[in-house]
Amino acid sequence: MGVMDTYLREVSLRRDLVRDWNVYPYDIPAIRHLDRLRFRTNVVFFVGENGSGKSTLLEAIAGQCGFSPAGGGRSDLLRVESAESALSGTIRLSWLPKISEGFFLRAETFYHFASYLDERARDPLSGGRRVYDRYGGRSLHERSHGEAFLALFTHRFGRKGLYLLDEPEAALSPARQLAFLRLIHDLGPTAQWVIATHSPILLGYPGAQIISFDAAPPAEMAYEETPHYQITRHFLERRERMLAELFRPDGES
Repeated sequence: MGVMDTYLREVSLRRDLVRDWNVYPYDIPAIRHLDRLRFRTNVVFFVGENGSGKSTLLEAIAGQCGFSPAGGGRSDLLRVESAESALSGTIRLSWLPKISEGFFLRAETFYHFASYLDERARDPLSGGRRVYDRYGGRSLHERSHGEAFLALFTHRFGRKGLYLLDEPEAALSPARQLAFLRLIHDLGPTAQWVIATHSPILLGYPGAQIISFDAAPPAEMAYEETPHYQITRHFLERRERMLAELFRPDGES
């Protein structure tokens, strides 16, 4: 499976602009030690434990791209308070070529984004129900969570664009995660993806670049080296033994 030369080539931290390394988010080890990340494929995954900084950096990239921190594209005006705005002002993005088309998805604020679309659909000056044309023709609230995510991916995402997704698997069953991988494949090499995820299914996309934020600075690793793969494989192959050890009373050997 081929990969393209990316639009977004590099993310670097302007260390000279950081005023205090002891405040959030600069006190996160992966952020504190960040120099630059080079993206060498059109599908890049950020992995790491909760609080490791992967979503923090993804949101900062979205801010630099002009996307709302609540999610959406450059033309969407939904706003939420963001603790990551400081980081957005201290990173530099390197492009070749620079593009403006794309989308930022935050699973935790997706409900608010769907409500924002409904508000626009009720306003004739905002296009009325034509707003839904890019989302499958009807409100995202009229679908299950997983169906709404897939409707967004299928109808809103195009071939030429940068798509920043924060834990898209939150609403996707394993079968729908596979359907999402097929979508990435079908959109082709002119769509670029940077995805923060815990999903061993998504991480298995062929040719993807995986960057771990459990390292400081963040470091690339192979799929088989990720805890997501290793723990899942160990559980599936040795489920009864693993659960027996997990539930063993403290002090027993």
